[in-house]
Amino acid sequence: MNSVHTIYFAGGCFWGTEHYFRQIRGVVATRVGYANSSVAEPTYRQVCSGTTGAAEAVEVAYDSELVSLPFLIDLYFETIDPTSVNRQGNDVGTQYRTGIYYTDMADRADIEAAIGALADRIGEPVAVEMLPLVNFYPAEDYHQRYLDKNPGGYCHISKRLFDMARRAEDPSRTKWPVPPDGELRSRLTPLQYEVARHAATEPPFANEYYDDHRRGIYVDIVTGEPLFVSSDKFDSGCGWPSFSRPIDPSAIVTRRDLSHGMDRTEVLSSSGRSHLGHVFPDGPTALGGLRYCINSASLRFIPLDEMPGTPYVPYIPLVR
Repeated sequence: MNSVHTIYFAGGCFWGTEHYFRQIRGVVATRVGYANSSVAEPTYRQVCSGTTGAAEAVEVAYDSELVSLPFLIDLYFETIDPTSVNRQGNDVGTQYRTGIYYTDMADRADIEAAIGALADRIGEPVAVEMLPLVNFYPAEDYHQRYLDKNPGGYCHISKRLFDMARRAEDPSRTKWPVPPDGELRSRLTPLQYEVARHAATEPPFANEYYDDHRRGIYVDIVTGEPLFVSSDKFDSGCGWPSFSRPIDPSAIVTRRDLSHGMDRTEVLSSSGRSHLGHVFPDGPTALGGLRYCINSASLRFIPLDEMPGTPYVPYIPLVR
């Protein structure tokens, strides 16, 4: 895709920095490695010796139609101590310096502006390198997606920031923006807020839509983004609304969920990153074999007769 661009961030230990960027909507691929090394194909041991001049860095490929470089840089700043030299968290050494490395000269202006704005805001110099990428050598396989493979592994970035990254929305890119948290807390019930924003689970059978057979669409309770259509709803007997598919594949994102001693696939809304539920491979074969088990508390139902004159008009033909 012509809209996919690449930038490189060094922010201390690359395990956490990669995991952080993987949470952000619009980031399509990541890879950890060693940036601007004076030694070709360095090993992790060599980089840790401090003799290569390399920085632990993350290659971030992002879709510029979904997220902008200035927004990514601002999110990156949340994870670092911008005044610390050769140290982030408990990690000390030149390989743990902070930096943003670019391959497109057009990116330099955005990087320079962001660093300058940060320096003005904190009132002191920022120790973040801004340099062209000379080289990038991918790190050994066991480093790639390390925290996905080792959920309890060392990380200098707090879980709170991972949660924030999952919910982050570039206001210049999204059609379905996330309202301010204060507005959400006042508009949603406590249960809706906890389910959608903190991945809680509502009781089975005692929820609004599990036994609802009206025609219409179900949208994200947070943003209003269309998610599921009643035509794809079926009774699975599980006690929660069940759907055979989303209204559009791009309306949702999935990720591995190892909580509560289980290995499941979590389902989130694409724009709002609202927790919706989980998807399982035990749905009706005739409907595609999947069961999207979704919390009613994460949804708002739009009846078919209320869809005319709303942004949901294009979805009317899907309701059968």
